[in-house]
Amino acid sequence: MFKKILRSYDYSLILTFFVLCFFGLMMIYSASSVMAVQRYHWESDFFYNKQKIHLVIATIVFLCGAIFPYKIYKNSKFLMTITATTLGFLLLLFAFGHVSNNAQSWFRFGAMSIQPSEFAKLVIIIYMSAIYAKKQKKINSFDSGVIPPVIFLIVTCAVIIVQPDFGTALIIFLIGCTIIISSGMRFKSIWKLVVLGLGTVILLSPLFYFKKDSIFTDVKMGRIYGFLDPFKHASEDGYHLVNSYLAIGSGGVKGLGLGQSTQKLGYLPEPHTDFIMSVIAEELGVLGVALVIGGLAFIVLRGIRVAMKCEDPFGSMLATGISSMIGIQSFINLGGVSGIIPITGVTLPFISYGGSSLILLSLSMGILVNVAMFSKFEKEYKKKKTNVTGLTDYQANI
Repeated sequence: MFKKILRSYDYSLILTFFVLCFFGLMMIYSASSVMAVQRYHWESDFFYNKQKIHLVIATIVFLCGAIFPYKIYKNSKFLMTITATTLGFLLLLFAFGHVSNNAQSWFRFGAMSIQPSEFAKLVIIIYMSAIYAKKQKKINSFDSGVIPPVIFLIVTCAVIIVQPDFGTALIIFLIGCTIIISSGMRFKSIWKLVVLGLGTVILLSPLFYFKKDSIFTDVKMGRIYGFLDPFKHASEDGYHLVNSYLAIGSGGVKGLGLGQSTQKLGYLPEPHTDFIMSVIAEELGVLGVALVIGGLAFIVLRGIRVAMKCEDPFGSMLATGISSMIGIQSFINLGGVSGIIPITGVTLPFISYGGSSLILLSLSMGILVNVAMFSKFEKEYKKKKTNVTGLTDYQANI
């Protein structure tokens, strides 16, 4: 039995995950070494060493997610606990949160920081998938089991927007939408949810009005102006994007060589987090970019394939939500550094520096691998059982 379980794991997903993590660790050292000395007067390997610790924790979390059966997350008490805890911590940020990058989104404990909104992504995926899986027979009836996940989604996004953190709120909202679309609802029912969502936004509009100064800050609006015409605002709001263009353009096909980036020498403000892809493009060229995008695309497409093959609605929606989270976050980061969309401060999955993000994504990957394993194992078990039953019937007829 144990050997059959081991054979059922999707090792291509596991390998891709670790390749991206270790590649990211290497690029974090390259991107952050100069900044650590110049800006913070720390050792050149400060961020590299911290990310190594994050990666060790992330590996443990990944293994836990890959080993424990994903169906335990459907327990009602567990769902109530994680939803209440998530909202509680998000609200506590307004009293005890630490401000970083103009958003009050962090709890600071000495040298360690935790971003609750990162973990809210997975909580949304688990909660909405579990409720809609339990209510499959009434998925279009709009009873008490269908509406609460939408309300929880909207309230969570509203709280995160007020911090303000538009990037994370957008990711969470889009994740929720993908789960709703994949839940089995008819288009008519989805349209009703759209109307309900618009009504809720209208009801919450006074909150946004009174908090408009903290939500639509000069920094947030500056990102819009910098996106629309970065070269016109090259010395101010467009500074980040212009230097990202220079980094990407300088790399060419082969790149300047590992460690040879010029833009990381104080020109790119966050070379190891938001703009790490710009450094990769400058140092490793098209090949480095292709490795990252190819690895992320493989995980997303493989996750969608797992969702399509999984016969359990809960597992299928979990796989869909996790795949969409990685895909949406990747698009928002890559779109920001390349000027397709405004810069939001969202990190690149598995590559950028950050403990909360890496640990959350690792746990999510572990759950995705577990869903893939159980789906394959159960299919092989059913197939074997069918074959045995068929053989028995044949022998009886003889």
